[in-house]
Amino acid sequence: MNGLLPVEDAQRRLLALRAPLASEKVSFSQSLGRYISGDIIARRDQPDAALSAMDGYAVRFADLPGPWMIDGESAAGSAPSAHLTGGNAMRIFTGAMLPEGADTVILQEDVSVAAGRLSLTAGDDVKHGQHIRARASDFAAGATLVPSGTRLTAGAIATAIMSSADQLDVGGRPRVAILTTGDELVPPGHTLAPGQIPDSNGTMLAAMLAPEPAEVGLPLHLRDDRAILSRVLKDLARRHDVIVTVGGASVGDHDHVRGALEDAGGTLDFWKIAMRPGKPLIAGTIGDALLLGLPGNPSSAFVTATLFLLPLVRHLAGARAPLPDVRQAPLAADLGAGSQRRDYLRARFENGRLSVFDGQDSGRTVPLAVTNALVIREIGAPPRIAGEAADYIVVA
Repeated sequence: MNGLLPVEDAQRRLLALRAPLASEKVSFSQSLGRYISGDIIARRDQPDAALSAMDGYAVRFADLPGPWMIDGESAAGSAPSAHLTGGNAMRIFTGAMLPEGADTVILQEDVSVAAGRLSLTAGDDVKHGQHIRARASDFAAGATLVPSGTRLTAGAIATAIMSSADQLDVGGRPRVAILTTGDELVPPGHTLAPGQIPDSNGTMLAAMLAPEPAEVGLPLHLRDDRAILSRVLKDLARRHDVIVTVGGASVGDHDHVRGALEDAGGTLDFWKIAMRPGKPLIAGTIGDALLLGLPGNPSSAFVTATLFLLPLVRHLAGARAPLPDVRQAPLAADLGAGSQRRDYLRARFENGRLSVFDGQDSGRTVPLAVTNALVIREIGAPPRIAGEAADYIVVA
């Protein structure tokens, strides 16, 4: 691999550069998308008493087939009006506590009522214990409901509330600066002179980070000037946890990120990864800030952000498993052999199959518009035929 760092080693080294940020307490309304710090432990049984799952009548199964005298009622939110004695039934509603002595609920559709007497009309279909939610049937006090490092969805928040928690401890929100470089780049929507191209990378990365629990500033752009880049890096490092540079990471005369990092008093941790696209990836530190230098081509920036930037932000925010999941699916067409670097091929997962796009040149942007998967082709992998399984990563 000519001294290139394997992807897994690079990911491991990047995440080891800094521990997750300190946690903070937030209200439930502020917790969506954050990563929980510490397990959510149930403080109560749910339900904390046997409840009726339907509207009907609570009875003792031993008293079947009835008839019964109706004695009181039990409604949700209050205790039953009386204990149930032999030969009696109690009107009960969904979510109401089962009265002491009752062990079965008969649906209101399966009985008839006349002059305070309840008669069964359902034949022999009543079963012992039917339509009852047992105490702690959802969860018991002391149970781990949401493990530490889980991203909080709406359902996880509801579970946390039901546990009797009053607020949540969550990981911090990394402060991320995005800095694009290149004399050829022009802000989106501006008129282009010969040789210029629109600066899409900064906005693309900000969009990729939008669902993450991070504070992302508006993308900045600098021309290819080592001294200016060094001063800006030093300033950004005082106010951010992560600085993402895009472009200037290779070996050309106008690629200044490594030099500017050194000039700013930073330290290079690694450079050049055994992957395609995205080989000239840079990682280092400036004070307490982490610098991640992504290649400038949009496809390279997209792939390296998926594999390195998003996991880094999730790690700092407290994620238990920050790296992307690798899945498998059959190929829709034949796939050629691998080369000396691991390939991350832009593809479309649709109808249960992976369609790898023709033309994987890192300068092409059209495939990105419909890419929802990156197919992984290992170093030196043999050719594959349509229908064979391939590893892939889901991307947004």
